[in-house]
Amino acid sequence: MRKISAGLFMALDGVVEAPDQWHFPYYNDQMGAAVSASLGSADTMLFGRVTYNGFAGAWPEREAAGGEDAAFAKSLGDVRKIVVSRSPLEFTWRNSEQLRGDFTEAVTALKNEPGGDIGLSGSVSLVRQLLAAGLLDELNLFVHPIAVRKGLRLFDEGTPPIPLALLSSQAFTTGVMHLVYGPAGTGGTAGYDDVKSHLAQD
Repeated sequence: MRKISAGLFMALDGVVEAPDQWHFPYYNDQMGAAVSASLGSADTMLFGRVTYNGFAGAWPEREAAGGEDAAFAKSLGDVRKIVVSRSPLEFTWRNSEQLRGDFTEAVTALKNEPGGDIGLSGSVSLVRQLLAAGLLDELNLFVHPIAVRKGLRLFDEGTPPIPLALLSSQAFTTGVMHLVYGPAGTGGTAGYDDVKSHLAQD
């Protein structure tokens, strides 16, 4: 079964909206390598409509310009891109298509197809749906040492708890933490009486 991996830039207060307005001062070679590694084995990418429009409005032009980011732009153009939207869409960026049918059923079928990993970059609403459906295998959070103090957060209020297991962590020299989480099953039922023996003793 194919793995679904999502990556999000996150502020210290949980904000994931408009990272282009606050995360670039923290972007360095370490983060570039980690971002590339998290998407490197993906031959398919899932997008929400807004995120896709942002990518499609920038990366084809960067590929055509032939600058230092042209190779990465070409890799984005070459992968299969599947866009989730309730409205009919038309595409000009190559290898783009629209997801058809029920979201959970369609993504489950996609995971069962032969191929490489399935990646997401941004697309917060899709990440939420995948987490809720238990379909997300790996969540890459790049937590920046800044409190943005306004904007959309990954985990909204009112949803049931979503237990996660920390798979790996790495600190960058900029202060960014790269945290990789996977599913953890149930969160357990421990209370204070179960853990008080772990308090420091004199």
